Amino acid sequence: MNHNDHVNLLRSANLNQGGVYADFGAGSGAFTLALRELVGLDATIYAVDKNKSSLRELENSHRARFNSISNLILLPNDFSRPLDLPPLDGIVMANSLHYFRDKENILRHVRGFLKPGGVLLLVEYNVDAGNLWVPYPLSFETFRSLAPQAGFGEPRLLAKAPSGFLNEFYSAVAYRELK
Repeated sequence: MNHNDHVNLLRSANLNQGGVYADFGAGSGAFTLALRELVGLDATIYAVDKNKSSLRELENSHRARFNSISNLILLPNDFSRPLDLPPLDGIVMANSLHYFRDKENILRHVRGFLKPGGVLLLVEYNVDAGNLWVPYPLSFETFRSLAPQAGFGEPRLLAKAPSGFLNEFYSAVAYRELK
């Protein structure tokens, strides 16, 4: 997949320009860069990942693509732990939820960072059986039943893309309930 593929997986979420977002499990930033393209340079994006070298790679890629690193905050941390973040307009989780067996608790934790009505953008493999590298994937159908249990509204499928690894990826959007 390339940058345009990443952008296209998120595009139909129709995100507003500006705001405050995070990429949980940002890695080297493929989806952070896609998010930046969709929300603009005025948006603040927190890129959260445990791997400091991946975050440095993201910083370099962001600078090369957007000629700036302003409004990009790199947080070498574990998003499953408490973080000092402002209330977020949105969160991207691309291929990061599948590392957790207890997805409902992780989603509840993630929900706590969002403003009421905030958006969760999920990118995952569209399967429910994993392997050594993707231990606990979840199909869109599984996410559809899990998200409301974790305090999100009904998820909406955004897009699908082929994957040579586990058949296909999907992207979905779910909003934090207002209550």
